[in-house]
Amino acid sequence: MADWVALLSFGPDGWGLALLQGAWITLSVAVVTLPFGLALGLAVALAFRSSSPFWRTAATLYTTVFRGLPELLTLYIIYFGIQLLVEHLIKLAGLQSQFSISPFLAGVVALGLVLAAFSAEVWLGAFNALHKGQVEGASALGLGRFQTFRHIVWPQLLRAALPGLGNNWMVLLKETSLVSVITLQDTMFIATRANVVTKEPFLFFGAAACIYLFFSVVSSIGLWALERRSARGFAPVGRQA
Repeated sequence: MADWVALLSFGPDGWGLALLQGAWITLSVAVVTLPFGLALGLAVALAFRSSSPFWRTAATLYTTVFRGLPELLTLYIIYFGIQLLVEHLIKLAGLQSQFSISPFLAGVVALGLVLAAFSAEVWLGAFNALHKGQVEGASALGLGRFQTFRHIVWPQLLRAALPGLGNNWMVLLKETSLVSVITLQDTMFIATRANVVTKEPFLFFGAAACIYLFFSVVSSIGLWALERRSARGFAPVGRQA
């Protein structure tokens, strides 16, 4: 037990500080990915509802591809594929230069593309839950499309989508562990390296599990509070007057 405490300490021979830094990278990837993925997912949902067959087809193809591909494969395609593509374009232009994409950016883009594909379905379901009469009523009051969306549609849309988006966030937290394979020094990367050096897999993978569980518990509490706040003014089913 004393050896385990020493290995998890913040001293020169301990891995405590490295694990905290890895946890920070894990949280940073998730927090940066979330708005990108949700915004793109909302755009895809709007494309689904478009009157244009082109945009509806594009949205269908997008969700089919990124919901069907393994997340790890998407990450590899973004990290290695973009570098090879850009370097090829540079050579075609007759230039001599090296291009590289940071693991952090690649992880955010890859996970964001996947998150957008799944969140688009959540947004679409939230749109379908809205009564069309409210939009018609806003139009009758002289509100423009932007005003209608901002003051009428968006508050109700967010309330309806919040449970599903919360699930997307919980999944995203776990999927950030994939970025360790492209050398981003997140929680899993540090735990794996510590295990290789110390030969203590139970200790360090257990520590990584505790970090992810901590993030999940805090997120669950935060999501519960957000759902309660968003439901203010709405009576539970069976208690309407």
